[in-house]
Amino acid sequence: MNNILLVEDEQHVAEVICKSLEEEGYKVYHVTDGIRGIELLKKLSINLIILDILLPKMNGLEVCSKIRSDGYKEIPVLMLTALGSAENVVLGLDSGADDYLAKPFKLIELNARIRTLLRRADISDMYPSKAESIYRFADIELNNDTKVVRRAGNEISLTSTEYRLLLMFMKNSKRVLSRIDLLEEVWSINHDIGTNVVDVYVNYLRKKLDKYGDEKLIHTVIGMGYVLKQA
Repeated sequence: MNNILLVEDEQHVAEVICKSLEEEGYKVYHVTDGIRGIELLKKLSINLIILDILLPKMNGLEVCSKIRSDGYKEIPVLMLTALGSAENVVLGLDSGADDYLAKPFKLIELNARIRTLLRRADISDMYPSKAESIYRFADIELNNDTKVVRRAGNEISLTSTEYRLLLMFMKNSKRVLSRIDLLEEVWSINHDIGTNVVDVYVNYLRKKLDKYGDEKLIHTVIGMGYVLKQA
């Protein structure tokens, strides 16, 4: 049984989430503020953290950064936010979150994201990388063994989701990838979930890559998807 730590101060939201996750077979530990969440994390074996951004005492961004700085780098963190703008999503990713959901959300999507994050963690533990695999496109180099990405010699810090997204592009350079293609490969979701999660992550990845290069490499193909190519 996987243990999930839920840090959410809205009682009604927390009750709905707890009920849904317990029906899925998870053990859920619920606290209402980040400080208690950090304390509980040190006492229990937690497999995944669901963390609201708007919390009393210590907001979710600060809690996530603290969790990562304390050495809990491998535990997946799913951020919940009522602030659905791209800027607020970016702040969550920068603080160390692996994924995010904007409120209000569907429980079926929450459960799908949780399964995906837990599956990734399990696969990483069971099948550690054996051989170095290096992918190159233009001036981008991705080392799939060390998980280091560079552009024009500059190391780029990516979240785990951004990394998988870039790897998908690198493996399929010059091929147009639809949003469904990306959802299936990066999020393990095989249907359109009706959110702009793909667009948000692609745009944020694009900004990080463009910071170290003059040439735009990830292009939007209107009505079809995205492609990694040189102009």
